[in-house]
Amino acid sequence: MHNYRNFLPEELAADPSFRRWTLLNDPEEEAIWAEWLELNPDKHELVAKAKHFLINTEAAFDQISEDEIANEIYRLSHSIGENKAKKSGIWRRFRPNWYNMAASILLLMFAGWWFNKQTPSQQQSDQYKVILSQITEPLVKKENVTDKAQLIILADGSSVLLQPNSRITYPAKFEGNKREVFLSGEAFFEVSKNPDKPFYVYAHTLATKVLGTSFKVSAFEGDKEVKVVVKTGRVSVFPMTKEAIATQHEDGKLGGMVLTPNQQIVFAPKELRLTRSLIPDPKLLELPIQSQSFEFKGTPITDVFATLEKSYGVKIIHDADVMKDCFLTASLSDEPLFEKINLICKTIGAQYEQLDASIIITSKGCY
Repeated sequence: MHNYRNFLPEELAADPSFRRWTLLNDPEEEAIWAEWLELNPDKHELVAKAKHFLINTEAAFDQISEDEIANEIYRLSHSIGENKAKKSGIWRRFRPNWYNMAASILLLMFAGWWFNKQTPSQQQSDQYKVILSQITEPLVKKENVTDKAQLIILADGSSVLLQPNSRITYPAKFEGNKREVFLSGEAFFEVSKNPDKPFYVYAHTLATKVLGTSFKVSAFEGDKEVKVVVKTGRVSVFPMTKEAIATQHEDGKLGGMVLTPNQQIVFAPKELRLTRSLIPDPKLLELPIQSQSFEFKGTPITDVFATLEKSYGVKIIHDADVMKDCFLTASLSDEPLFEKINLICKTIGAQYEQLDASIIITSKGCY
């Protein structure tokens, strides 16, 4: 394997092995690059930039005509003194030798050219792919092909109710100073609070940043608009532009357009238009969990568990006879499911464990 330590990102993007790994997911190249990164842990940033660079420029070359490329190469050749270059045959000389160093110059040149030609929504979609390519931890992909919401628990304890025909991609473990997930479709999030590690949801053209709250994001492929609805807490939303993302990543606080409970935002990516409004009737929100209140006053514990089962689509197994004298008075709002369960168990002196898709509660009863 070559010594890539002194490569520039565009040089790495032009390397055949790197391209097969990044674009084709070649298992042999995957093993080679995993070993190289293990031996060169300080080069993760180089690899991330090269992937970013390659994904952007790959789209450019797929959609630029050969005449445009030939003309640009012809112009470039004149600018470096090859005045005798002819248009005919120039592209034929370059295309078979895609991986040589001249290609890296062309990649860099066309990356900026292509990005400037794109519409705002295309640029935002590309930023989604770029950020995804920069994740170095192993990724988990979950797709809900059923007709019911599917509960997903993330490594930080956050809970996600993934709706039918929706897909979410996230790291198996959140490293670094931020938590990032990627959504296609619709999901309701309850984010575990961690002000030092903001939580980001990227949904094609719109990003949502939170420190710990509950909200819904709706961003199905093909929809003209992306929608964010807040149940509790505060969230920040911003378009998936390079500038907005850089600003939000640098600042640990909530910036941009901030939403508070019972507010929603609709984003039209073509016009880069964000429209904020109040929810007309919070009781008529689309997802049951959005309108569900977790306010309990002397509520029998069996009814509490029934409310959680209905809201999250999980089975909570407990002995109703043993716990018939257990009642709960508590205000539970935007805590993820297992934080709610933990608080309930501490209050009534019970324990819980997760088994497959069920939660088992054990208790000696309440007196």
